[in-house]
Amino acid sequence: MGQVHGCCFNMKYKDELIRSMNYLAKNDKTIFIGQSVSYSGNAIYNTLSEIPDDKKIETPVFEDVQMGLSLGLALNGYIPVTCYPRFDFLILALNQMINHLDKIKFMSENKMLPRVIIRTSVGPKKPLDGGPQHTADYTEAIKKMVTEIDIVTLDEPGEIFPAFKDALESSNVKSTLLIEKGSHYNDK
Repeated sequence: MGQVHGCCFNMKYKDELIRSMNYLAKNDKTIFIGQSVSYSGNAIYNTLSEIPDDKKIETPVFEDVQMGLSLGLALNGYIPVTCYPRFDFLILALNQMINHLDKIKFMSENKMLPRVIIRTSVGPKKPLDGGPQHTADYTEAIKKMVTEIDIVTLDEPGEIFPAFKDALESSNVKSTLLIEKGSHYNDK
């Protein structure tokens, strides 16, 4: 099979997430933070299995604090990859994301430019519907609330690696929210 930028034509969604996380982990400044980054419990965990444990911070269920920790780490020179297993859980972190991470550039008169990579997933409805608290997609609502956080929806496998690479390496230092589709982990 032919190659395009080091990857095969029949890329799989989950495999591209794993490839992207391994790429991010090679950067000395990245650190992975969230629920089930070190211990099994959700689909995101399975994309981090090859990441060294010393690059992971496992958190309890305290989404708002997790985003605050991510911002603090970013302000201290790290590039946090902060993982929220479902978009519904990220709602609990909106205070830190909207009022602090998104506004800190303005509050600091362009002196603080944190780079936080935010991963979340729209939960699948098949083969088992996780219900309204685990399958919502708040992309459009979030787009209306932020001005300094890039929002990227990952619909196709070929979009994944370039999006994470840009979130890490873009010369325009910004935070990025990458929205995965849980139903694609096994379907695509």
